[in-house]
Amino acid sequence: MKESLKIFAGDLKNSFRDLLPIIIVVALFQGLIIRALPDNIISIVIGLIIVAIGLALFIRGLELGIFPIGEGLAVDFARKGSVFWLLTFAFTIGFSTTVAEPALIAIADKAAVISNGLIDSFWLRMTVALSVGFAIALGTLRILFGHPIAYYIISGYILVVIITFFAPAEIIGLAYDSGGVTTSTVTVPLVAALGIGLASSIKGRNPVIDGFGLIAFASLTPMIFVQLYGIIVYSLADSSMSGSILLVDSFEIKTQASTHLLSISNALIELAGVLKDVAPILIVIFFFQYVVIKKPVSHLRNIIVGIIMVILGLYAFIIGLEMGLFPIGETIAYQLTNMKNNLLIYLFAFLIGFSTTMAEPALLAIAIKAEEISEGNIKQNILRMVVAFGVAIGIGLGSYRIVAGDPIHYYIIVGYMLVIIFTYFAPKYIVPIAYDSGGVTTSTVTVPLVAALGLGLAENIEGRNPLIDGFGLIAFASLFPMLTVMGYGIHAEYNKSKQKGE
Repeated sequence: MKESLKIFAGDLKNSFRDLLPIIIVVALFQGLIIRALPDNIISIVIGLIIVAIGLALFIRGLELGIFPIGEGLAVDFARKGSVFWLLTFAFTIGFSTTVAEPALIAIADKAAVISNGLIDSFWLRMTVALSVGFAIALGTLRILFGHPIAYYIISGYILVVIITFFAPAEIIGLAYDSGGVTTSTVTVPLVAALGIGLASSIKGRNPVIDGFGLIAFASLTPMIFVQLYGIIVYSLADSSMSGSILLVDSFEIKTQASTHLLSISNALIELAGVLKDVAPILIVIFFFQYVVIKKPVSHLRNIIVGIIMVILGLYAFIIGLEMGLFPIGETIAYQLTNMKNNLLIYLFAFLIGFSTTMAEPALLAIAIKAEEISEGNIKQNILRMVVAFGVAIGIGLGSYRIVAGDPIHYYIIVGYMLVIIFTYFAPKYIVPIAYDSGGVTTSTVTVPLVAALGLGLAENIEGRNPLIDGFGLIAFASLFPMLTVMGYGIHAEYNKSKQKGE
């Protein structure tokens, strides 16, 4: 018991350290720029404490429950030797978890409102869920074949760019954002464990090079599928209905965003929501474990305790965010927009991107795993800082794009071209981790704040259309971490070769 409390105390200390950047950013803008203390200061402090406790519980639960069962399933599937059941499991886990993903539900509902129902929320979610199921299955097949991930990802980006030129402007930003909201806080650790466990079980595979990458597939395919969905929807739509898309009451959008994205006061409803999100994952896991593999779960008690800790941790984390950080983040974004100072908007976007990413549980899970399987060569804290820096650049640049009113695809296409160039120069071990980094940055913390910022800017700047201009920030937050992580790998290799030369 003493040992467990000591470990938890260490996790709690690390959680508070991870939250420090957010506290500094909020205090800086509230005190020096807005020059007013928030009305709910006590709620904010209590919320931050709850967030820290939630993070600590979540991390411990991952180590006890999610990572072991994911890797265990991968090993059992490898031994069973059934490619059909392995791919079925991969598809099912991708589809079932995405359908229930809260961030996707929020984005889909918002798109339906802004488009006056032309984009159907249910069918948009089904399109994304099918694409993620396909992505996880395809990524699993890549591990089995041992193909380099770069061939798949680069081909995918080229396909995204080609389809973009045929897709209607109203769907492009939404499609790019769909790739960023599919990888949830619980799904990421499980999918990462599946990939790493599978790569560890197959002779000739390297867990670092082959194990990562499944999350990258899950972030890429929705961009293709949603654009195709948009082409079909807008080609079938009546032209008069299409023209009415622009006429949306900004108050309605704001209400929708705050209702679905930012806060639900009732704690019991929130807990039920977390249980609903986790339930499909647990059903799929235990069905395949007991019905397909036909083998009891090893250390079942520890696994159950770990899963309960993950649920409670995620619940506390969300409650804490909604008590303090989401309302104040939304308020600051609104106040900065009204101040008509674009530089302050870009600075806030940059800093909030960095600080929220440092506290992102999904990124933390990937960073822990990367350090573990690289035997310490990849440091989790450095990796998280490099990813956070990429997100900060992305959200800052994305905010500039909204203010300037430029088409999103010009930025994204140039970004993908840079990703392709960096891929050829980056060391092999860093490329799959870099690709995955783009998918894990947009989850529980980042999506609500970034979505609120993007829509807030598009609503308050004259001449901007929330449907065309408001979406897209999440895509920027997914793209730039790939560049910074590969840049970090190139720099590290250069320093290593320089030291050898001396």
